[in-house]
Amino acid sequence: MMGNRFRVSTVVTVLAAFSIGAVVAVGVTGSASQAPDPSARPAQTPDGRPNFNGVWQALNEAHWDLQAHEALPGMVMQEGVYPYEYARVPAAPVVALGAAAGVPGSMGVVQGDGTIPYTPEALRIKEENAANWIDRDPELKCYLPGTPRAMYMPYPFQIVQGEDKIHMNFAFSNAARVIHLDEVDLPPDWTYMGHSLGRWEGDTLVVEVTEFNGKNWLDRAGNFHSEALQITERYTPMSPDAIWYEATLTDPQTFTEPWTIAMPLYRRLEPNATVLDYPCIEFAEEFMYGSLRREQLVQRWEGDMMIVEITRKIPEGDALHEWYRR
Repeated sequence: MMGNRFRVSTVVTVLAAFSIGAVVAVGVTGSASQAPDPSARPAQTPDGRPNFNGVWQALNEAHWDLQAHEALPGMVMQEGVYPYEYARVPAAPVVALGAAAGVPGSMGVVQGDGTIPYTPEALRIKEENAANWIDRDPELKCYLPGTPRAMYMPYPFQIVQGEDKIHMNFAFSNAARVIHLDEVDLPPDWTYMGHSLGRWEGDTLVVEVTEFNGKNWLDRAGNFHSEALQITERYTPMSPDAIWYEATLTDPQTFTEPWTIAMPLYRRLEPNATVLDYPCIEFAEEFMYGSLRREQLVQRWEGDMMIVEITRKIPEGDALHEWYRR
């Protein structure tokens, strides 16, 4: 990496050259009851490569935790009647959500023994992240999801495949990435989504991803990486409508050895399948900046079962908050 580049918390994403506006206007009309015709979709692109064009989505629980885990009442837990390790209950911030705050169990997607090989110090940070999920997870702030997290969030993404570029655009946070199959310069700064260089090995697309800013998580469980992360992705067609996706993560600042996740990605087969915008940045504004108001706006909710009171906490020495409150 080049050590003299500035690190910033924003990145200019490259948008794929297509428009969804007209598609949205007609996408749920007339033909919604018609089954798609697989024979009408070529299995290969004109240059003889597997045809990855289309809308795809992962169907697993990696979004909550890459590692195998039991079902939980919530992402943030506290000790209940019994000791913490035996019986936990949802903590106050999520208890009002009931079952909607629950975490589904999973067999995990980490290959080998199923365990992420953290260094002792990184494991401590991961555990702190999990305990402080609401404050720390970049997803809740609608930051760009990063790679590989964008690939298995529970939202669709679209692949537009060309001879020397492959564009991906994601519903969440309007994120995008470009896989360069030709030689290009490095980006001017470290990024959330990484810098992707691809090549074909037979029918498998192999992508090397570098230049991360180290601000992303890998899931909601607090799994994370540093700016030293390097990823090798492999996209192998299983069928015309399924891709076997593997990502090997190497980060000596965080992990003791490289490790791999693997899962299928499925083509969305609805007629007129497309990726709709999920403009979550505006949804997160009150969560992130509500404390900047001179008079608190969101502070109380009262329902049939409970009353929820919200008290904003302003970190000591926070110059931004102090400036706004003057």
